[in-house]
Formats: sequence, C-alpha cells, structure tokens
Amino acid sequence: MSPFSLTRTLPADATAAALRADVSQGLSRTPKQLPPKWFYDARGSELFDEITRLPAYYPTRAEREILLARAGLIAAATGARTLIELGSGSSDKTRHLIGALTGLLSYVPVDVSESALESAGRQLLADHPGLDVHALVADFQQGMTLPPTPGPRLLAFLGGTIGNLLPPERAAFLRTVHGLLSPGDALLLGTDLVKDEETLVAAYDDPEGVTAAFNKNVLLVINRELGADFDPADFAHVAVWNADDAWIEMRLRARRELTVKIPALDLAVPFAAGEEVRTEVSAKFREDGVRSELHAAGLDLAHWWTDDAGRFALSLALRR
Repeated sequence: MSPFSLTRTLPADATAAALRADVSQGLSRTPKQLPPKWFYDARGSELFDEITRLPAYYPTRAEREILLARAGLIAAATGARTLIELGSGSSDKTRHLIGALTGLLSYVPVDVSESALESAGRQLLADHPGLDVHALVADFQQGMTLPPTPGPRLLAFLGGTIGNLLPPERAAFLRTVHGLLSPGDALLLGTDLVKDEETLVAAYDDPEGVTAAFNKNVLLVINRELGADFDPADFAHVAVWNADDAWIEMRLRARRELTVKIPALDLAVPFAAGEEVRTEVSAKFREDGVRSELHAAGLDLAHWWTDDAGRFALSLALRR
C-alpha cells in the first residue's frame, strides 16, 4: 500500500450545500445564528493562526505545553499503533504525539480541506518515512467511516473544538466516537476550562482587533460564495461570557437598521439596530462534567492533565 492515500467521503458539492443551508436557516430564525465552521476559509485560517499567537489567547499555548510534557505518558498509556486526528488542519500539534508514539504505524488525519490534508500529510511523510498516512476528507459531524488500520487506536480531538458544539451535539459526537473505536481504544480530548470572566473574554476580544476580523470574516465568506452584500463595517464584534451555560458567545451586532440581500438564496435579511447574530459558542469545562459526558457515551476517563496554570486540560478516555 502507498504510504499516503486520500479518501473523500464528502460529495464534491457538500460544502457549498451545507453553507447554503446554514445561512438560509440561521439568518431566517430568531435569534439569528451562524455555525463557526464558516470562519475558516484561507483568510480565516490565517487570522486564527494569528489569534493563537496573541498574548491573551492562551488555549493553544496551554495545550501545547501539556502535549510536550505528557506525550510520553500518552504513548505509554495507549500503546497506539494508529493515530486518528479529527479536524487535523496542519497536523502541527500532533507532531509531538507522532514523535512519542514509537510503535505508531498509521496516521489518519480527518479534515474538510483536501489541500490541508495533502500538504500536512506529505510533510509528515518526509519527516516520518515509515509512517502510513491515510488522509480522510470528511465532516466529523456528518458521519464517516475510518479506513482499516491496526489497533490499538488513539483518536485525538484537540484545540478545545468540542466546546463549539452545543450539549446535544457534544453527546451525539461522543456517541459517534464510541462507535468508531473498539474496546481498549482511546480518545484524547482537549477542553478549555472554566476560569475568571476577565481572562475568558480577553481571549476572544483582543485589543489588536484580530478576533474581530476573524469573526467578521464569515460575512466575507457569505459575500463571496452566495453573492451577499454584507458590509463588515456595519457590524461590531461582541464577546460575552454566559455564566449560566458556561460558554463564551461570539456575536456580530448590527450598528444600524439595515437589510442584507443574498441573491443565491433569493433572501433579504432585515436587521434591527443592535440586533445580533451568534457566530460561535465556546464552552468551558470542569473535570467532573467532562467525566460525566464521556461516561454517558461509553468512554471512561483514565487520565486528566492540565497545564501548570490550570487553564486547559487534556483528558485520555478509554472506550468500554
């Protein structure tokens, strides 16, 4: 078998169809909302990379700190021969794991971006020529089938991305993970932790304005893909801490009354002055809550590691 293979389980037009559905449904409801996955075109990905380097944005640095400190323990606890990464992107953080997993034979990066998978996969092969890379173009929320690879398997879902899912979506996702794994396989999960409101809001509302540009990028994606006439200057970036639900909400707030036309959907969307569109939820967690959600999905928490400041956690759970 070739050391690099790429399988597409998403139809070629799936992304365009999903965008149309999300925009049509999300902007026609009250209150309005859009899923955060539409931030991430090429420009959005560049902006997010810039966000991860901002002083106030701690999650990426905190997670990397844990990975560097605990990669050997993760390897010893799992004995993984296959590493699967959901939302792999550039596969940057998993390089620490790949280096530590001395018995690793296969790596399965999963992402919606074929170009990102090609680039990252071939770079990994250059660094680890004995590794089989089975890239999978798929949306982990739409169901997928993993290629046959040797066990035990370790599935990594990093970056705190699980926090972008609402509680019913999280439960469904964890049940899907359970179905993808065999008894004794493991899930490595990154979760941002509950902390003081000032620290949380600062991470999503930087004075440099990078997060604001990232948030407004969704409007530019809709303009480009659906012919809409959003003017990003008409909207203010808002980040608020919802203590009742333990999550940060990012929103776009209309600065004035206006109507946006979206020709591809034959849609005119009215906004009242001050009306908001929720563009992201980023849930924050506590250990007991993570343990409970994992257990309900048939996954048992075996290890819990945090960075030195206790801001972020990596948990290792075994599939029952």
